[in-house]
Amino acid sequence: MHVLLVNMPWASIDLPSLALGILTRSVNERVPGAAAEVMHANIDYVDWVAERTEFTLRDYEYYSLASYFVGCGDWVFSAALYGDRDWRTKEFIEATRDKVSEKRLEQVRFLHSVAEEFVHETARRIVELAPDVVGFTSTFQQNTAALAAARHVKELAPHIRTVMGGANCDGKQGEAVHRNFPFVDHVVRGEGEESFPALLAALRGDGSLARVPGLCWRDGQGRSVANPMSGKPLPPAAILPPDYTGYFERLAASRARSWVEPKLVVEGARGCWWGEKHHCTFCGLNGSSMQFRSKNPAVFLDEIMELARKHRVLDMYVVDNILDMNYLKSLLPRISESGYDLRLQYEIKSNMRRGQLQVLADAGVLYVQPGIENLNSRVLGLMDKGVTGCQNVRMLRDAATVGLTVAWNYLHGFPGEEAGDYDDVVAQIPALEHLNPPGSQSARIAIERFSPYFNNPGLGFSDLRPAQQYRFIYDLPESEMFDLAYIFDVPPRGIADDVVDRLNAAITTWQQSYSSSRLTHSDLGDRIVLVSRRRTFDWTVLELTDPWERELFRLLDQPHTAVAATRKLRSAPPAGGEGPQESRVRETLRHWRSLGVVFEDGGQYVHVAPPAVNQELLRLGYLTQLEAAPAQGDAARLQSAPA
Repeated sequence: MHVLLVNMPWASIDLPSLALGILTRSVNERVPGAAAEVMHANIDYVDWVAERTEFTLRDYEYYSLASYFVGCGDWVFSAALYGDRDWRTKEFIEATRDKVSEKRLEQVRFLHSVAEEFVHETARRIVELAPDVVGFTSTFQQNTAALAAARHVKELAPHIRTVMGGANCDGKQGEAVHRNFPFVDHVVRGEGEESFPALLAALRGDGSLARVPGLCWRDGQGRSVANPMSGKPLPPAAILPPDYTGYFERLAASRARSWVEPKLVVEGARGCWWGEKHHCTFCGLNGSSMQFRSKNPAVFLDEIMELARKHRVLDMYVVDNILDMNYLKSLLPRISESGYDLRLQYEIKSNMRRGQLQVLADAGVLYVQPGIENLNSRVLGLMDKGVTGCQNVRMLRDAATVGLTVAWNYLHGFPGEEAGDYDDVVAQIPALEHLNPPGSQSARIAIERFSPYFNNPGLGFSDLRPAQQYRFIYDLPESEMFDLAYIFDVPPRGIADDVVDRLNAAITTWQQSYSSSRLTHSDLGDRIVLVSRRRTFDWTVLELTDPWERELFRLLDQPHTAVAATRKLRSAPPAGGEGPQESRVRETLRHWRSLGVVFEDGGQYVHVAPPAVNQELLRLGYLTQLEAAPAQGDAARLQSAPA
């Protein structure tokens, strides 16, 4: 049995597909008589479109990630899905004119008009390879490209079995895909290592389609049937390492080879241990499988090293939604000792301490995505994030200390938030301009499928409609679009636009000021010297010589209330005596806030001055990232700005 797995646009071109890499290995190792290979149609598209129009890496990244909440990437290939090069062009332009620049609109319309030509050529190449089964993965803005290719393959060769899977096919979404697009023979929902080999075995006559977990198939009358999804997630030992055979060779033969530095994608864990206890209210990640599982650290280390040796690539993107904290004492120290100069990206929780961040940095982690998303404790409580505003600021400070670049975004629009939750932060942002700014302006949350906001109307969002973009992409009734959609439009909640404007103006200034802003401290024992170079503050050197002020500053390495700080200072006075009164501590904290030395939130204070080390060198990672694509894990968070 010949199995062809296809990665359509707009999958990232600097990363091989983890899903298809795992399926390739699962077919080749677990299905007797079957062989799988991958077609990198996303890279093929770069070469194809660059021959016909001016096209750059930034253009590709726009359709791949940045325009996710506008839908430009899926609209491009809707023309190929419906066989109409002018498919809902008028509706698209009217809906996006205020969100997309005229130049971008012109490009989108051109790509839309020629999309079917590319899809037809791709389908013809697929048919020429004579697969028995062709599988399409669909995540983010791949859905219409994958559907269009499946349609064209089925028209050219009805005998080829077409299969779809991926994040866009989880739960109800997969059922809707199967019901509404009859040229898709099967939809695989859930973890493919189990169900895809079972599907291939059933197609070969070894088993029943009705027994494949999560599979959507058609019965003898042509009716769509959705098997129950497995209620038991795969154990970590059953999660295979990927096979990336062919990706690096294809990229090397493409003009995209000069656009990107390819990275390896590795997976140590699935699910989210925090989400199992406290599912963040806006988060739809992990879909139908939240249960956290992680690989044995020795097994994961072997996978990482083998991939690095085989492909001679040291840059790695770890797709885990959250770091297994046990890896801090097992996996990461062994990576540090391996002698491999790995460069890793990792998603972590924002309340990690400096020593833990140092372990990450020592192991080669350069970029972290800690899910900060707000700097106000009230709003973070509405999100059920389990952190405070001061802890998030501490993360920014400590990441700067150890040389980690932080990828994060500001979010707003939560039921129950108030203007004061943002205005007090805005007033303090000038004190933070030496720390990693958000990657974009603040985004009003979209409601994502699988999130608590989606599942529980009592949390504040009861009037859900499929996001506007689906209406100019698909020709489906509202009820079917509701099942197909991942993001939903709701009446806005939370702060008004004038508050958002103030916040975004401050964030923009932060982004512009970051490269030239500095604040550091040196603890010399008998005095602490702070050096500042920030646009809003007119002081450059501040010395703390009073013993209790020095000790207060040291205490504020961690968030403290004025009451708690006073109690500690008085219980062990640094210079004998009784220590300062609470009134004097509060007065000092107010003064330090006016100087931009501390950040205040929810009655807590934390100082914002990293130790004086070579800050210029530690910023190199951030400056490099400015030219790179947004972190993959951000795509489900970012509302796009005009292009």
